[in-house]
Amino acid sequence: MSQSPASDTIFALSSGMPPAAIGVVRVSGPAAGAAPLPWTASWSYRPWPAAGAALKALAGHLPPPRRAALAALKDADGAALDRALVLWFPGPATATGEDLAELHLHGGRAVVAAVEAALAAMPGLRRAEAGEFTRRAFENGRIDLAEAEGLADLLAAETESQRVQALGMASGHVSRAVAAWQERLLGLMAGAEAELNFADEDDVEVGEGVAQRLIAGMGDLAGELGEWLARPAAEVIAEGVSVVIAGPPNAGKSTLINALAQRELAIVSPIEGTTRDVIETPLALDGIAMRFSDTAGIRGEGADAIEAIGIDRAKAAVEGADILLWLGPAKDAPGHPRCITIAAQVDRWRGDAAAEAEAAHADLTLSAATGEGMDRLHKYIVEMARTLLPREGEAALRQRQRVALAEAKGWLTIEPESREANDLILLAERLRLAATALDRVTGRAGVEEMLDALFGRFCIGK
Repeated sequence: MSQSPASDTIFALSSGMPPAAIGVVRVSGPAAGAAPLPWTASWSYRPWPAAGAALKALAGHLPPPRRAALAALKDADGAALDRALVLWFPGPATATGEDLAELHLHGGRAVVAAVEAALAAMPGLRRAEAGEFTRRAFENGRIDLAEAEGLADLLAAETESQRVQALGMASGHVSRAVAAWQERLLGLMAGAEAELNFADEDDVEVGEGVAQRLIAGMGDLAGELGEWLARPAAEVIAEGVSVVIAGPPNAGKSTLINALAQRELAIVSPIEGTTRDVIETPLALDGIAMRFSDTAGIRGEGADAIEAIGIDRAKAAVEGADILLWLGPAKDAPGHPRCITIAAQVDRWRGDAAAEAEAAHADLTLSAATGEGMDRLHKYIVEMARTLLPREGEAALRQRQRVALAEAKGWLTIEPESREANDLILLAERLRLAATALDRVTGRAGVEEMLDALFGRFCIGK
């Protein structure tokens, strides 16, 4: 996002692309309600109040704040544009922290285009850039960085688990926790400063044991941050749980991923080594986003040079998997912490005593071709995936937030017997650095380098 002046007045369609039942065009900035527009000759000038200038130019009147009113919208030449509901929200108590106007139009392409053209013709107005409305909300203190990240995830949510997690973040779940930690830090910092600067004052409680109390408070807070860091990462929800299907050649891996995807995703052939690369597809099971990967058959010898590359990639996928579906002898399964061993192709070997004895060691048997056992596999995967997700009411942290919390935890962690434990100046500095790290979670410090990347994820009307 380019650094356009914050004093500009911006407008954009903030609802879905037309045609639609309603098209909502949003206008934010000084000309939406802070100063009269410098009208060109084609726009008749009136001594209107500063607020609502752009809205008045189209509607001819300014409705009462925060109340919808029906208006006939006209362009600079007086030509009718639409009959629409209009709303005016004087700042700073608005979504962006600025004066804000909304035009609820009939959602046809021509109507929206005509109104946008009329707005673009007004001096001082321009089309918004991607994410600019939300960035102004952040810069004007209406939301913090954690809430903005949650809103970005909410806009991108495709599954129920993504929606719930993003809504909690956008609603300030993490921000409230950070505010509570910062308040506790301030109390500890005040105690250190009192001892350092006001030890000779009669009304200040100081004396022996101050350092020990600080260390105890720092330890309690570090423990709480550690509990948050132990929670599942938000990326697991946003990007999907990685489920890798692996096993020896011709174990039925490609048939299984085709059955899960309900389409011919991978080539199925009796020829060993048909699958040469990792084939990935996104799926959602019970509202949980997942990424299923089919891999090359893993074998120790007999592979040509290209297949050997595929086997190496398969092994790497197994190591990075959140959940492993192993189609092969259970005794050969990799030592993965979340591995489901599967005796596949049961329709082929049922009645074979040796095969049935081997299958008895697997977690389940199935036939992707006939559908037998697929419901049980579905249940297994979902139950295991839920262990990777936050519990109900918990918030997961993004990688950026986790790094900041880990840094804060590091500054708060101190050995009671260390030299620093008896140095109040060093303890006070550790508290200050921990507070600075926490500030980065909500965007109070050190985040300029990533703001453009974040707000560039939003659509134009956000």
